[in-house]
Amino acid sequence: MAKQKKGEGFHSGAGLIRYFDAEEKTALKIPPWFVIAACIVTAVIITAAHLWNPLI
Repeated sequence: MAKQKKGEGFHSGAGLIRYFDAEEKTALKIPPWFVIAACIVTAVIITAAHLWNPLI
């Protein structure tokens, strides 16, 4: 059986951790309540449009 290299996964994962840490600081932050409210509003608009005109 081939030997497994220890520590190889950590080095490759370290770059991703650094990337996501840097990205998190500059990323647009949307609160969870806003996403839920947007989904509810969209559902209400689509339901109202369907009741108003069933062909939509």
